[in-house]
Amino acid sequence: MKRAIYFYGSRIETFFESLDNSTVEKIEWTINLVKQFDRVPTTYLKYLKGTNSLYEIRCQWSGSSIRLFCFFDQNNLLIIVHGFIKKTQKTPVQEISIAEKIKRDYDEKKGKQ
Repeated sequence: MKRAIYFYGSRIETFFESLDNSTVEKIEWTINLVKQFDRVPTTYLKYLKGTNSLYEIRCQWSGSSIRLFCFFDQNNLLIIVHGFIKKTQKTPVQEISIAEKIKRDYDEKKGKQ
């Protein structure tokens, strides 16, 4: 199964623009892995317990932990909505809140179509 990837909203665009080329290449490599495989190891894609169906794409690069929040729309469409560089052991609640707000916006707009 090959998944389709869709970047939703300006926050994710702004995040990518803030990164250097080698970091973006590593993230793209990780996203391609998520696209290609049915069963993605939790090293790269992990469900976030206690959220409204959010996952995080996980990328390690040059000593940084990069996280992209995403969710599934149907079975094979992955919507990426928010990214950040993780600096603490635990994922910051405010970062999850941002992603959940964007997901609600997506769900509301999709319901109006």
